[in-house]
Amino acid sequence: MKICMIGTGYVGLVTGTCLAELGFDVTCVDLDHEKISRLKKGEIPIYEPGLEDLVQKGIKSGRLKFSTDIKPAVKGSEIVFIAVGTPPSETDGQADLSYVFAAAKTIAESMEGYTVVVTKSTVPVDTAKKLEKYIKEINPKADFDVVSNPEFLREGSALEDFMNPDRIVVGCRSKRSEAVMRRLYNPFFLLQTPLVFTSPESSEIIKYAANSFLAAKVTFINQVADLCEKCDADITDVSRGVGLDSRIGRKFLQAGPGYGGSCFPKDTIAMAKTAEEYGCALTIVESVIAANEARKSAMADKIKKACGNSLEGKKIAVLGVTFKPDTDDMRDSPSLAIIPKLQEMGASVTAYDPAGMDNAKALLPKVKWAEDVYETLKDANVLVILTEWNEFRYLDFSEAKKLMVDPLIVDLRNLYPLEDMKKSGFSYYSVGRPPVKG
Repeated sequence: MKICMIGTGYVGLVTGTCLAELGFDVTCVDLDHEKISRLKKGEIPIYEPGLEDLVQKGIKSGRLKFSTDIKPAVKGSEIVFIAVGTPPSETDGQADLSYVFAAAKTIAESMEGYTVVVTKSTVPVDTAKKLEKYIKEINPKADFDVVSNPEFLREGSALEDFMNPDRIVVGCRSKRSEAVMRRLYNPFFLLQTPLVFTSPESSEIIKYAANSFLAAKVTFINQVADLCEKCDADITDVSRGVGLDSRIGRKFLQAGPGYGGSCFPKDTIAMAKTAEEYGCALTIVESVIAANEARKSAMADKIKKACGNSLEGKKIAVLGVTFKPDTDDMRDSPSLAIIPKLQEMGASVTAYDPAGMDNAKALLPKVKWAEDVYETLKDANVLVILTEWNEFRYLDFSEAKKLMVDPLIVDLRNLYPLEDMKKSGFSYYSVGRPPVKG
């Protein structure tokens, strides 16, 4: 089976590479000549553990190819994936589908024989229906079906998520397209992965609903953490006690500075906007969006309070600026709201991140960037942890204390056990847990 993947961003590159690993003949196409040139050499434009090795393996096997010439790739393919960006519109926050329809136009002009056109991009409900109409208008004789097949990849663990998924969701209208998609995902049969077939409309909503629900879990536990701080409870214990309920589950119950990234922010906004367009307000989702935005500002205030209610002239050491570990993605990272507010309050900021600094420099131009953890700490009045990279978990507190002006840590990711911090000599403020006074 030959497959064309239009778009070599995060979703397209991971999906295309993994399909090649499963034995399919995959051509990934993109209009960015520089990116394709790098990919042909096995160099990937994103940070994702294990992906570069798998790309190089796919190229060597001959099953993974990269091209800027979309039309020939579409012509020879039984399945064409659309995996282009759907950023929020600047006008109303709804997903911008201009790249999706541009890809559909090329597909309509290029396809030969029966073709299954699959939307892998995250798109609002009714997009499949609109694409069917659009392709037919351009090419009335085209023999095709449009299928919705949302991705559920987490940055930092995308290969594992693709190869061992919780479920595979496919929205299609015809038995013919269903048969093609069953062949595509047949390698997952031995894993007994649930293969969920729905209408395209249901499939499109599943993606948004899943991300909105997870964002709600994050926001809920963050607000519970605020309550814990008021009454000397420990959010770590509360999260564990709640998460062990099988109806709730333990994932996404870690308190922190708020969610970010490429999915939750834009998908919650798009979900709320879609509901508004259909006259069905999702007040829970709207509240989640508002609460998450407010939390970022509240975290800056938390740091100020820990520093004696003044940041004027203070030097702040920040560890981690990406929205999560094991990625270089800065999109909607809490650091983009927290750090500028700290600077507005009079603080200077020195920061270090294992993978995100190149992307962050243009977004946070007033930050001084360090080469490693301990360079960041030199002469700092407070250490602030914004991202839970593993290398931050084993900080040498005695060395840190020598480097810093004041022994003060504000940990917005709850990296360290309270018992360890009581022995460290630091004053330690975390999220939803009692403070430790040094």
